[in-house]
Parts: sequence; C-alpha cells; structure tokens
Amino acid sequence: MKTTIFRLTLVVFAVALAAFLLQQPFGYASAGGESTTTLTPEARHMTVSQLTSQFMTRFHYRKPQIDEALSQRVFEQYLTTLDPNRIYFTAADVEGFSKYEDTLAKAVKDARLAPAYEIFDRYLTRSDERIEYALGLLDGGFDFEVDESYRFDRREEPWAEDRDELNELWRKRVKNEWLQLKLADKDSDEIVEKLTERYENLQRRMHEFNSDDVFSLFMNAFSQSIEPHTTYMSSRSSENFEISMRLSLEGIGALLQRDSEYTTIVEVIPGGPADLDGRLQPKDRVVGVGQGEDGEITDVIGWRLDDVVEKIRGERGTVVRLEVLPAETGLGGPSEIIKLERNEVKLEEQAASSDVIELPGDGDSDDVRRIGVISVPVFYVDFEGRTRNQPDYRSSTRDVRKLISELKKEDVDALVIDLRGNGGGALVEATTMTGLFIDTGPVVQVRDSHGKIDLKSDNEPGMAWDGPLGVLVDRHSASASEIFAGAIQDYGRGVIIGEPTFGKGTVQNLVDLDNFSSSRSDKLGQLRVTMAQFYRVIGDSTQNKGVIPDIRLPTPGDSDEYGESALDYAMPWAQIDAVEFEPMADLAPLIEQARSRHELRLQTDEELAELIEEIDEWEAEEDHGVLSLLESVRREKMEKAEARRKRKLGRSNELALEAGEQPEEPAVTDEEEEDDEDDGPDLFLKESARIMADLIALDRKQLLAHHLKD
Repeated sequence: MKTTIFRLTLVVFAVALAAFLLQQPFGYASAGGESTTTLTPEARHMTVSQLTSQFMTRFHYRKPQIDEALSQRVFEQYLTTLDPNRIYFTAADVEGFSKYEDTLAKAVKDARLAPAYEIFDRYLTRSDERIEYALGLLDGGFDFEVDESYRFDRREEPWAEDRDELNELWRKRVKNEWLQLKLADKDSDEIVEKLTERYENLQRRMHEFNSDDVFSLFMNAFSQSIEPHTTYMSSRSSENFEISMRLSLEGIGALLQRDSEYTTIVEVIPGGPADLDGRLQPKDRVVGVGQGEDGEITDVIGWRLDDVVEKIRGERGTVVRLEVLPAETGLGGPSEIIKLERNEVKLEEQAASSDVIELPGDGDSDDVRRIGVISVPVFYVDFEGRTRNQPDYRSSTRDVRKLISELKKEDVDALVIDLRGNGGGALVEATTMTGLFIDTGPVVQVRDSHGKIDLKSDNEPGMAWDGPLGVLVDRHSASASEIFAGAIQDYGRGVIIGEPTFGKGTVQNLVDLDNFSSSRSDKLGQLRVTMAQFYRVIGDSTQNKGVIPDIRLPTPGDSDEYGESALDYAMPWAQIDAVEFEPMADLAPLIEQARSRHELRLQTDEELAELIEEIDEWEAEEDHGVLSLLESVRREKMEKAEARRKRKLGRSNELALEAGEQPEEPAVTDEEEEDDEDDGPDLFLKESARIMADLIALDRKQLLAHHLKD
C-alpha cells in the first residue's frame, strides 16, 4: 500500500546513533556451539541482528521490551512465516522447537541465530516429504462423487498430530487442485503434467533458499512481532522497494502479497496497466505467469513473492499474461487469463480528475441537481519542484483547486471528493488539500516515539469551495486519505460516505543500515521502522479503527476481516488531548435524515436492491475456508457465479441502451477475451451524489422552516 514515508535526514541524529551503536559489542556467539543446519548465518547477519534489536528498543514507537512475551510472539510469527497454513510441520515438530519459545527475542539481541536456521532446516525436510507424497498421488486419480470437503484455510487450525494426518490433508489438497484443473476443461494427462510441474518447481524453489533468505524471514518474524508495518529489507528487497516507490516502475501497476501458497493482489495502482485494463481486482490470486503473446504459462503457486514480482515485471511495451483465480469465484472456480502490456504508471493517470453527475431535483420543482465529483487516486506532489519553488510544479492540492474552479463555472450544487482506493501519499498534501475546504486551523497531530507532538495546520485563509461537501471512502482508503476525511468530519465540514477506512495511522522511517557498518563491502539492507502516529484534531487516532463514515454504503464482507485491525500485532486505537479548533457546523441532524432517505432507497431503488441481493448471494456462497470436493457441487457454484456475472452485464447493457450507447457483447474467459467489466455508471458514486442532493434539499427546507418560524 502507498503510505507516507519519512526518511531519516537529520545528520545529528544519525551521527549520535552511529556513535552509540558502534560502541556496542558485536559478539558472534551461537546457542550450543556450531549450527548443524545445512544453511548457517553469516557475520554480517549477526551485525544486522544486533543493530535491529537496538533500533527497535530505542526508536520504535512501541519501545518494545526484549522479554519472554516478545519471544513467544517471535516464535509464533516465525512458524507462521514458514508454514502459514500448517501443512508441513506436525505438532511434534512444534513441540520440539518450543525449547526456543521463550528466548528468540533475546537471540536477536545477542545475535544467536542458530535456532532460526535449525527450524528452517526441519521445514525444508518436511516440505520435501510433502512434495514427494503429493507427486505419488498423481498416478491414481480421484473420485469426485465422494462427498467430502477440503479446508484450504488452516491458519487457525491445530497442527497436525502426525504424518498420517498430514497425508490426509495433502490428499485433499491435491484432489482439490486436480478438480480445479478439471473444471477448467483439462484432461487427465494435462492435469498430471501440470501438477507434476507445479510440485517439482515448488521443490526446486524450496532448495534455492540461501542464508540471506532465511535470515530475512527470521528478522521479519521479529520485526512484525512488534508491529506489522515494521520490516527488515535485505539488499534485494530494498532494491524492489525503491522500484515500487518510483512512478517509473515498468510493470502492470499492482501491489502483491503472499497469502499462504498464493500470490494475491492487494491493490491495483491508479494509472497503471492493470487499472486501465480494469479486470484485475484486489483479492484476485495469481497462479501463473506467461511472457509475451503465446509464451508458456509458468505455474507460480508456492513461489516466493519476490520471484513472482520479478517474473511479472518487465520492459515497457512487452506483454505479460496472468493466470488468475478471481476473488469473485474464489479458489473453487476456474482460472482466467488476463493479458496486459507492461508500461509505466503514468502521473497524468494518477492525477485528480473531475466529472459532473446530474440528478432530478427534490420533487418540489423541475430543476436539476448538478453534483461535481473530484477523484483523487493518491496524494501526490513533485517534491523537487516544490523545493525549488517552481511555479508550475504538480501537486494533488493544486490540481484539485483548478478542478474546483472549473466545476464552479459549471454551476455545481455540491462536491464529492472520491478517495476510494487512495492508499495515501504525501502528508503535506493531506494538510493543504484540507485547507481548500476550511478557512484556517489545525488538521492533524503527529506524535513521535518520545511523545513530542507536531501539529500540522492549514494557515492559508479562505476556502476554494465553501458549499456542500461529501467525501467517498472505502476499506482501501488509508493514511493521508484518513487524515483528510477525519479532518473534514471533525470540522463538520462535510459528510463522509462509504465504508470504514483501512485504519493505518502510523508513520514509518527508512533506516539504511549500511550507514552503520564498519565495512563498506557488506550490504546490510534497510529497516522500515514505525516511529510516529497520526491523531485527529479531536485527539482520536486514525490507527486501527480508521474513519467511520457518517452514512455507510452496502458492501460485501465483514469490515473486521479487512484493514489494519485484521493484522497481527497492529498498534491499538488511542487518544491524546484534542487541540483547539472551531467546528464549522453540526451536521448530525441533517445526516440522520439523509441516512433515512438512503436506507429507504436501499429497499425501493432497483439498482441498489439488486446490489444487496448480489451481496447476499455472494456471502451465502463464500467458501469460508472450506471447499466441497464433489464435482457436481463445484459446477453448480460455478454456474451461479456465471449467472451473477451475466446479470451484472445485462444491467450494464440496459443502462447503456437507456443512455443511447452500444451494449457490450457477452464475453468468454479465454486469452482473447475483451474487458467485460461493468462500464456503466458507478453505483456507489451515483448514490453518493443522491445523498448530497438529499442534504441540499433538507438544508433548504430547514432554512425555510426557520425563516417562517421567525
């Protein structure tokens, strides 16, 4: 996710810290003498281990203690990192590792890394056993008329008692993968060939892990036992991170993460090839990658994340083909192929843009409500141009100001700022953009790890827009988006519409460990350390809870399953003292009435009613971690998913005909398919515009009633 990154630039701080750290002893003691594992830690790993421990205890916002409680979290996190779905280790393995359970955090502090390598060595042995067992199952085939199920999500399940229980888990796993390919119209020979290739590749890649890889896994188990946004990046990971932070990234424009055995889409970056194509969606799983128009699709299930990213990334203008399990159909559905041409993520595509939605009046007249919409995909700024005071430097605030001026000329009655999918960006932009809608005043408090508070304020008098304002957010709106939405809500300046935001209210600093190395040849990597937290002007943190909308729109899934609150060891919501500020209005009475109108439309409006029906169907059909292995049941679910897609397409075509446009042709999901996504009006944006029209009508009536009373 795109988040605000503050780099360490204070030379005095760096020099002082270096002086302190370089005075500390860097011993290379190991527990119980020499490690007996195949892979062993290197001297530079021990240096990094002690540096990391000292950075965390002195400068992390949480100021963690190196104690048994943290050690137990590191122990659990490391096992979860290696075997997240609990399909390799047995309960006996875990019991054998428990001798390290109370000491792993101290092992990081003292650079005693042998236990991490010992546990990894057992993991490698168990993976070899599992893969050999899976390959042995392919000769016999499976009976898909037997009524049994496969629990593919075992993250909360107990460890398997013994090898027999693991064998049964893997039998069902292989049977499910066979069925997935069968549902995709593969014959038995093709299925055996595909699965053989998958497991042999997985085994080969397991044995490609080197000492650096094992060290990175263990150090991230340590850092993320403190807090989920604190990470260690090896030299290779640091290079990938730097690439991902540049707009010139040549690839498809998507953020990925490892989810059990799968590579999952976390976010589609605005302005990138995937965003412009429209088919790839968050929570889709990438199971294969092919190069060019007709290159062989390489199965990537079980691959390391950086290897998958490397395969997807490529030169601008080249083609990559992704085999994807869509989130809509889940693991039980067939895959589809999405062909994308690699390109740069273009700044102009990420820039703010505007539109106007016209709605009928409130029924008392024949007038039309014109609602202006400004979409802000990211809070961007040309820092170099800003520093040089160039008159034409680009920023989201400058662009939004221009768009407001243009919309005023079109006589819009209200504005909606669309922040859906906006994962953040520059803190200064969240502050200055808030200033477009308030006169002057504080916007956000930034509290560092020492308790010092830096108050960010809008000091420019006047407002670019002083009319009715709405802010549309979703569960992917984070960081700077939450600062903006929170300030608008606290001032009573506008109504927040959508779903609870992500809840990332922390600030990370990048620390280059090479600056603290006595050897210039050693590449120690970087730390990304949480060192500050955002607080709203009312004193509430945006952390964990996010911003709760005034009017919620219907969306699938439980909001507790998404965002910061779903992450292990996330920092809790907190409060500090409010700052002095002057709210602009009390919108609660108006919002309550507008909410009632919205809820009535949920029952009476055909589009909204169909949306709720689709959400109910989707939630009823959701896998909840378990898949039937009956072919008949899986085919029925596929047919229902396809029916939902066709209804969605049909509604889009009806709306297109009403607008005098050419309807879409039904599409088939093969390599030649065209984009069959809904190109009709954005229903959530349309409903947000209706809510703003309601507020205008209600406010006018209240003002009229007030004058009559006087």
